[in-house]
Amino acid sequence: MKKFNIKSLTKGLLAFSAILFFSCEFEDQVDPNNPSLQQYNSNATVNELNNLVVGIESGMRNGYVLYVTSTGTIARELYLFNADPRNTEDLLGKNGGQLDNNVFYLNGPYNGSYSNVKNTNILLGALDNTELVSDQEKSGYRGFANTVQALQKLRVLNMLDENGIRIDVADPDDLGPFVSKDVALEHIADLLNTAYTQLGDAGSAFPFDLSSGFDDFNTPATFAQFNRALAARVAIYREEWSSVAGLLDDSFFDPNGDLGVGPKHSFSNASGDQLNGLFKIPGNNGDMIVVHDSIINNAEEGDLRIERKMAERENAASQDGLNGQYETALYPTPTSPIDIIRNEELVLISAEAKLQTENIPGAINDLDIIREAAGLDPYSGAATEAAVTNELLRQRLYSLWAEGHRMVDLRRYGLLNAANLPIDRAGDQVFQQFPVPLTEAD
Repeated sequence: MKKFNIKSLTKGLLAFSAILFFSCEFEDQVDPNNPSLQQYNSNATVNELNNLVVGIESGMRNGYVLYVTSTGTIARELYLFNADPRNTEDLLGKNGGQLDNNVFYLNGPYNGSYSNVKNTNILLGALDNTELVSDQEKSGYRGFANTVQALQKLRVLNMLDENGIRIDVADPDDLGPFVSKDVALEHIADLLNTAYTQLGDAGSAFPFDLSSGFDDFNTPATFAQFNRALAARVAIYREEWSSVAGLLDDSFFDPNGDLGVGPKHSFSNASGDQLNGLFKIPGNNGDMIVVHDSIINNAEEGDLRIERKMAERENAASQDGLNGQYETALYPTPTSPIDIIRNEELVLISAEAKLQTENIPGAINDLDIIREAAGLDPYSGAATEAAVTNELLRQRLYSLWAEGHRMVDLRRYGLLNAANLPIDRAGDQVFQQFPVPLTEAD
């Protein structure tokens, strides 16, 4: 099997995904799925730059399915039952086994994210070498590219954690070293801040179009709200609690609004485009995402998120000594969009920041917004930091189930271990992080 590392991903031709998920006219001489780097090195046109934007938005989806299923398995949110036994062996540490450093569940998300980081770097380089767009238009492109690049790097860091990531990959012949988690998070926060400033200089409209997933976030001002939402997520990872409220104020956070509002990954069945790989045929026996039984057993009675996100199977699913009575119903069709970040998460971020700054009543008020939307009565437990932290993590689990958050949340609170997670087979392990890919190891 051919091995890829960052250097191979960032040299030569762009590693574009299929990008036909919304209508766009391309210049006749441009193949958007296999463009030459040279055409962007000098006076790239608006159409050429816009081709890059389309490919970058499309590339945001690359590796995401594996990111969700692999981290979700480690966190005992779900099992992926299919023909590959490594989904129930490696990821659960069967018989004391360890994670592989050269395998699909690591390389897929890693390569998918870094190939798109390279795409954003190509766009940024093209902007430095063209006089065919105005400075204001360049600010819009740059704000978009740097926001996406920050998100892609954050996904890799969420997997590798203390192993760190490469943040300097602009020059494939002189890659920067792996840096620590703290340095990487600071870099990601700085990148988002840079992008936010650029979006503020971009005028009232972008010179490019985005897919329907960004219908409410397709201007510099509204895309900047998306940027600030991501910055708030990064702030809680950095435990910069006092900065969260200001970031949320500049985002699309609305505690009284629709919790589902937020930018989304779009999918379609158009030729060459991607389908939502987290959609599974109901009742299927060969390829299924099974809900971990603990998610069902520990749910509060009447929690509407169970029926909205999960469905009971006619026959329990079984594979490799593991079982599950429920399966995913999170996405009703193979073209259903996937949230990148939504208002529901922002309300939970607000609750966490208030809790950590000793505003426990404020945190409970935010959590009650989530509980009410889930059909639950207001929180009635103890108003202590420990009790409300448990409530926060419970609400994050059920609101953000199978969206790639649970492993990170448990790790942030020191709970990603066998003492706090179910071990369904003797000898299984709970991993803290993924290894550095073999092809990237020094």
